[in-house]
Formats: sequence, C-alpha cells, structure tokens
Amino acid sequence: MACQNSAANPDHPSRAKSYNRASSRFPGDWSNGYDGGLQNRRLGFDSLVPRLIDAVIFDLDGLLLDSESAWDGGRRALVAEHGLEWPEGATEAMLGMSAPEWSRHVAGELGVPLEPRAISDRVVEHVLRSYDAALPLLPGAEAAVARLAARWPLALASSSNKEVIDHVMATSGWGDVFRAWVSSEEVGRGKPAPDVFLEAARRIGVEPARAAGIEDSHNGILAAHAAGLRTIAVPNHEFPPGEDALARADVVLGGLDELTPSVVAGE
Repeated sequence: MACQNSAANPDHPSRAKSYNRASSRFPGDWSNGYDGGLQNRRLGFDSLVPRLIDAVIFDLDGLLLDSESAWDGGRRALVAEHGLEWPEGATEAMLGMSAPEWSRHVAGELGVPLEPRAISDRVVEHVLRSYDAALPLLPGAEAAVARLAARWPLALASSSNKEVIDHVMATSGWGDVFRAWVSSEEVGRGKPAPDVFLEAARRIGVEPARAAGIEDSHNGILAAHAAGLRTIAVPNHEFPPGEDALARADVVLGGLDELTPSVVAGE
C-alpha cells in the first residue's frame, strides 16, 4: 500500500536535521540528495499540499526492466576474463553510475586493463545479447506505463547507455509512448546527481517541480529528489535502497501495480 512519507516534510524533525547536516558538510554535494540550495526547487515545499503534475519521468533498469543482473553479469564476466576477483560491494558501488563513470570504475578500481570506452562497449555487447534473447520486462511494467501515459506525457531518465535505451524503445514499442529518453552518459554526472532528470524534464518542456519521478534504486531516488521532482519510490528487491534514500521519497510503493494516476497526482 502507498505510504505518504512524513519525513518528506521539511518541517519534520528528521528532515530538518538532515538539512542542517548537509548544509554544513556537503554544500553542492548530491550524494546525500541535497544540493546546498543550488538547484533544489523542493526546499521549503510542504509535501502535504498536492502539487500540479504535468509529466512523469521513469527510470528504466530495475524499475521497468529486470536488467541489473544483465549489467552486473557483463561486468563480472569482463573482470573474470582478466583473471581478477570481484570485490565485495562492487555491484552496489556502480548502481546508478553513468557509462563513463562505471567504466572508469571498472578500469581504475577493479583493475581491468582496458580503456574505459572499450570496457563500456564489451559490457553493452553482453547486455544487448541478453535483450535479444528476451527483453526482461518486469511484471506490471507495461500496464503501469500505459496507465500513466493515458494522463501525462512521459520521459525516461536512465543510467543505461543510449544505444541500449534506443534498443529497448524499439523492441518494446515504448518509443511511441515516451516523448523523450535520456541516458546519463549524455549529461555531466550520473545519479545521485540530478542531471539526467533535469535534462529529461527540459526535453519535454516541463518544470521539474511539476513532474513526478519514478525510481527503484538508492541513487535514483536521491537524484529524482535532488532534481525537485515529486519522487515516487518502487524499491528494487534485489538491490533495495537505503532508509536515507527512502526518507526522501514522497511516496513509497510496494510494486508497480500500486503505481496509479491518483498516487502520482497525490489525489
């Protein structure tokens, strides 16, 4: 069942504490979902007052597609190919990173002796092969997209490479449903920075404060929140978001079947 998050209210004691901590230690640092007042349009916003929603921006991996395992498998295979071990926490460390960011991480932190561009290309090949075999749509994904598309224009803000998103849009039929899609490799920073959500909102001509962002991951929730979107979390069960990220969501749902227009609009 959907639950309205009281901690999303800026007057809530736990929220005030996080703001004070963020402003003193992390000005402009998106890793805690707070921008030091640089761009966050939600500062001072009372989440108990419904706001007008003009568009919805979806994440892709882990929300609409059961694809995190495909990406993780591709990276693990490449690391093993070079006789290296997969360190504990490496999977979680790369969740939400853009392609340039995670490919540099695989080279620099995991030790794969290839240029980041080559690393990205190899992993993308692995992912596209798995998608050619069967596009891993999550249960309820098609119905959720259709429900919201009937009321609002949709955009996509994803950490996947652009060519992978293009492939998904072409094979799923969603290319005719979503008005724009953005890869985080097209912007300056990956999630938890808000860049990919801000660019998606710009491409469909909507103010971020009048858009809803649907996310499943820790860094994705922080990114949507930092962009100023009404943030709706559908937690990923394989890689669940932390409590600090969930505290910044306006609504937390148990699954895509709960993602209805009334929930998005806060009605």
